[in-house]
Amino acid sequence: MPIRILMVDDDIDYVEVLRQTLDLEGIATRAVHTGADALTEARSWQPDVVLLDLMLPGMDGFAVCQALRRESSAAVIMVTSLGEEVDRIVGLEVGADDYVCKPFNPRELIARIRAVLRRTRQGPADQRHLGSGNLQVDGAARRAFLDGKELELPLREFELLSALMGRSGQALSRQRLYELVWHGQPAVDSRTLDAHVRALREKIEPDPAEPTRIVTLRGLGYRFDG
Repeated sequence: MPIRILMVDDDIDYVEVLRQTLDLEGIATRAVHTGADALTEARSWQPDVVLLDLMLPGMDGFAVCQALRRESSAAVIMVTSLGEEVDRIVGLEVGADDYVCKPFNPRELIARIRAVLRRTRQGPADQRHLGSGNLQVDGAARRAFLDGKELELPLREFELLSALMGRSGQALSRQRLYELVWHGQPAVDSRTLDAHVRALREKIEPDPAEPTRIVTLRGLGYRFDG
């Protein structure tokens, strides 16, 4: 079955050029131009990946991403001309799996799509059941639970949590976490990692301002204390 990509962008010319590129790779595509239509199409067509622009009429890309996370298992790659660091961090915090700035090399985008899908379909390297008090992770099913309720975790947040919990008590450098979670992807920087840690803390810490599970190791990285 071909990869299914939903393109969400109000630039019709750009969408057509991108569609032709993806078609050459044997990728099935559909395109919509508003946030509301994106949610409708995602429900009915169930794409593997959503390429999501931020600057949409009406419902913007951040809101669309949050809604997709509540009701879809599709990976989300934000593709936008907004290149400010704050936009990328907010995009990751609301659940995007990756972020690409226009203009970009189409080959890079295709490589990122395939990399995201490999992680989604194969799951994280650590397939064990992990537990720490009221926090449980099922690596094989790619599901996490807090107090018995399932957490809504984007792919990268899940892999980060698995990497930390699977090495509970160990000091993990930033470089080691890049390797475990982003698999050496060169575009990752320290702010990207910090944004994911911050998002995870909001979901699993009793008090995110005073974290006791994901502990910062100044000048090194992070440690999970279980």
